[in-house]
Amino acid sequence: MFGSNKKVEQRLRSLEQHLREENPLLVDAVKSYRQLDRIAYRMGLLSREQSYTTHIAWWPLVSVLGTYSAGKSTFINHYLQHPLQETGTQAVDDKFCVICYAGDDSPRVLPGIALDADPRFPFYQMSEELEKVTPGEGKRVDAYLRLKTCNSPALRGLLLIDSPGFDADAQRTATLRITDYIMDLSDLVLVFFDARHPESGTMQDTLKHLVANTVKRSDSSKFLYILNQIDSTAREDNPEDVFASWQRALAQEGLTAGKFYAIFSPDVPVTIPDESLRRRFETKRDEDLTEIHERIQQVGVERVYRIIGALEKTARQIEETVPRITDLVNRWAKGVLWRDTVSVGLLGLALVGLGLWAGMDIVGESLSWVGSHPWAIATAVVAGITAIGFLHYWARGSAARSVLKHIARTASTPFERDSLSRAFAKNSGIWHSVFRSEPVGWGRRTRRRLHAIVAEADRYVQTLNSQFANPSGPEPDEAGIAVGAEVKSSAVEPSLSVDVETSQPVAAETK
Repeated sequence: MFGSNKKVEQRLRSLEQHLREENPLLVDAVKSYRQLDRIAYRMGLLSREQSYTTHIAWWPLVSVLGTYSAGKSTFINHYLQHPLQETGTQAVDDKFCVICYAGDDSPRVLPGIALDADPRFPFYQMSEELEKVTPGEGKRVDAYLRLKTCNSPALRGLLLIDSPGFDADAQRTATLRITDYIMDLSDLVLVFFDARHPESGTMQDTLKHLVANTVKRSDSSKFLYILNQIDSTAREDNPEDVFASWQRALAQEGLTAGKFYAIFSPDVPVTIPDESLRRRFETKRDEDLTEIHERIQQVGVERVYRIIGALEKTARQIEETVPRITDLVNRWAKGVLWRDTVSVGLLGLALVGLGLWAGMDIVGESLSWVGSHPWAIATAVVAGITAIGFLHYWARGSAARSVLKHIARTASTPFERDSLSRAFAKNSGIWHSVFRSEPVGWGRRTRRRLHAIVAEADRYVQTLNSQFANPSGPEPDEAGIAVGAEVKSSAVEPSLSVDVETSQPVAAETK
């Protein structure tokens, strides 16, 4: 079967099955992603073991990142109204924890393999990514990930990720790789800082990775920056200075716009003797917590738009990649021709030099002997062609290695590096001419297919808009009852839970 391999096909069918009852529109989106996969396979942008569907989260996803002891777990417990996460002044959890709804009263803790083997969850096949970073780490996926279940109503139709805190020490490469991965997948990213240590080295390390690297992202609006435990500054002469100092630190990393929040936990507040100051702090906290909670509740709607937006973005990126592949192939072709010219020229000079060194009489006698033996001419021609073919083969390989190094230097992400390297390798194979005009798998038919997928994405968005908006206003039906005043669909309120009998993640009833 042309297209994805059996493993990928099984994963896509499983995804479609779980989405079919929740939201038929997303099933159609999976079919559109399948078409993108086929195009990418032909062009070499994806291997047959990959799919664009694994680069997005199919359930609403909120991640909580930040420094250790910044109150991330305390915030999660307050939001869930359940003491699920351990809290403390020191780092208490060194794993990325995905929190999912379950109807059972008793929370469960499942190993990382529960996430690594289920395509509906983030971190699907994360063991393979860890293996790419550090050989052998893929077998230790349980050391990095865990899945927790909780029957909090706030978790219905939502996945939360609690991350291990950043500290001032150098982070393991694998941990940073996972952090970047969940930032890409998440619908909302809450970045926590500790108001008690706003200028510490810990904060600077976090700023560098979680702020400086996200400022220029197209989805930067999904990052909320939260100064937690702000009540600890109530004893300062001017607590506003702490908040201003924190904002200046963010501005130094390039973040001059965006929403900043100052909160503290209502469950474990620091006593503030001054009544008016206490009310001022609590008012600010309640306003910011309300806004943060509202943003979390919105991710159900935002995730459907995100999935459709990622579909259109991927289609456009494939088309935009074509000139880059063409440039890489042209760079390679020029390198091959230059090496061919030099190597054949050196070979010719070597033969001339050999003749001069041996003397013209010997050369003349040799030519006379060849003339009297016609079969020797054919042998000489074959030998010459073989030598030139060997030199050309060497030139192709040498030029290809040079281009691959160029890709490694210029690619902005590991996925982009792997994708471009794979596509280039497909265009520089031994059977492909250096004079090929366009990349393998590309042409007018492929371009039309990509444009059709973009048009499909636009239609999906229009369908979504019809669910949530009605510019014409409500229209009365035959009974005189207004319809269309409010359209609420289960399409944006999926529920993912865990079967407590089998400990396997299952799609729960939608609300």
